[in-house]
Amino acid sequence: MTRLIRRAISATLTTALLTGLAGLPARPAHAAGFDGAWTVLIITEAGSCDQGYSFPIRISRGRVLSNSTANITGSVGRSGAVTVRVSQGGASASGTGRLGATSGFGRWSGKGSSGTCRGRWQATRS
Repeated sequence: MTRLIRRAISATLTTALLTGLAGLPARPAHAAGFDGAWTVLIITEAGSCDQGYSFPIRISRGRVLSNSTANITGSVGRSGAVTVRVSQGGASASGTGRLGATSGFGRWSGKGSSGTCRGRWQATRS
């Protein structure tokens, strides 16, 4: 093949590849390093909610999944930044924080049958 034909084929393949990649959905940013079983302790600092709750959770591909009767959803970013929402019965709470390799911490606020509450949470890898 001549050099000109090789360049034309190469340019055509490059254009086709880039066009195909541009049409693919973006892959979510997640941190596989946080995947696995965790235990989260929720501590009430203000309000009339119970003083503490403990929930087992699982993180899979950056998604927080519930291992308990509570509905727990959320996400973990590559840096360990966490957003989470917990609901059970008529009560619900949301929180933010950060995970490290074996533990994490953050803040939460929520509302239940006894009013609004807020506090902190801490997590440990199980």
